[in-house]
Amino acid sequence: MTAWKDYQEKNKQRFLDELLDLLRIPSISARSEHKPDMAKCAEAVKQSLLKAGADEAVIYPTDGHPVVYGEKIVDASLPTVLVYGHYDVQPADPLELWHSGPFDPVIKDGKIYARGSADDKGQFYMHVKALETMVNTGTMLTNIKFIIEGEEEIGSPNLAKFVSSHKDLLKADVILISDTALISLENPSIDIGVRGLSYIEVEVTGPNRDLHSGVYGGAVANPITILAKMIASCHDANNHITIPGFYDDVVEATAAERKLMAAAPYNEAEYKKDLGVSELWGEKGYTTNERTGIRPTIEVNGIWGGYTGEGAKTVLPSKATAKISARLVPNQSSVKITEKLLNYFQQIAPKGVTVKAEEHHGGEPYMTPIDSKAYQSAAKAIKATFGKEPVPVRGGGSIPICSLFEKELGIKVVFMGFGLDSDNLHSPNEKFDLANFYKGIETIPYFHQFFAEK
Repeated sequence: MTAWKDYQEKNKQRFLDELLDLLRIPSISARSEHKPDMAKCAEAVKQSLLKAGADEAVIYPTDGHPVVYGEKIVDASLPTVLVYGHYDVQPADPLELWHSGPFDPVIKDGKIYARGSADDKGQFYMHVKALETMVNTGTMLTNIKFIIEGEEEIGSPNLAKFVSSHKDLLKADVILISDTALISLENPSIDIGVRGLSYIEVEVTGPNRDLHSGVYGGAVANPITILAKMIASCHDANNHITIPGFYDDVVEATAAERKLMAAAPYNEAEYKKDLGVSELWGEKGYTTNERTGIRPTIEVNGIWGGYTGEGAKTVLPSKATAKISARLVPNQSSVKITEKLLNYFQQIAPKGVTVKAEEHHGGEPYMTPIDSKAYQSAAKAIKATFGKEPVPVRGGGSIPICSLFEKELGIKVVFMGFGLDSDNLHSPNEKFDLANFYKGIETIPYFHQFFAEK
């Protein structure tokens, strides 16, 4: 609608300035020293909803970081859209790899560089500005509710309790999430599913103290060597996962689904160039897009032990530790996979070391039906502003709360992400293209228009 575009064009600089203010708050949920910043950010989100035209915005405390709820109820007879997002961000480490301060947003080459710019402050804020657009142009066609949490990056440990105890508050007809990516502005796409997650930590202990590697080397097991061998044993020569029963519940994608995925534009040379690698690595028998969408994986997210400071220290360490995650596909259960991972590392431990393996968090995979009204409304909205039909794809990341929402609220999730896979999520120099930010604000009102149609 012309009114939407005119309003957004008139206010685009203010929209950006407001987002930059939000990005300056270091809302790192994983670090206890940032608890005051989390509270500050929750208040900023609340105020942004009220300024955008929400009738009500409330900060709800949890056993961890607070949840921000807001709503604009126009008419009880209209459909209600529940928008989910998260205001917490990943830690910014390693800081020395950032080209600018992670919480000092910089605009360069048409991109916003800051932690949380794409994941997920920039993306949920599109919905706040879309709400403002519709309110101020008198074009509200749905009721809109917001649930913006502060613990997504640590597995949403308190969200289930909040959702189950606030079902009436969160009652809606669909859940709309922008925490995913497009293939590109030239080739729009919609995620039809995300993978689940199982995250564990493994600690291997050998001798009762660090030892001189000359005096004791060759006489006792080195925990780092043992841990490295244990991790290496998780894959065979074809990069298939070797943990017994890991694939038991995997629903294999059909030939038709794989053909649909193959239609998505993909340039391997550009892919490798962007990542700075000369070769790709993965499970034999599957393409890169399939490996990151329809196949489960196991990855080491961090590993340490012994001496890692400057210079040399010839030490045989007492302990070695690794953080390990598995991405899961339908119908894998995070509970079952976590149990298999923990048992595997316990059972393959050789004599001479002890192993402590424990769970951090997990979540279930999720698929959204492409024949649903919600998906079709999202597809029509994309076509209205991009000028072409979006390609349905499977996302490689995880949004653990999707299955929780459907279980507790009995409604489906539809994804409308406007980031890019190359946005350096969880990495130094996270970015979000200004064009994507504004395109999201332009497109979201169309979703509400089409979803409101009888």
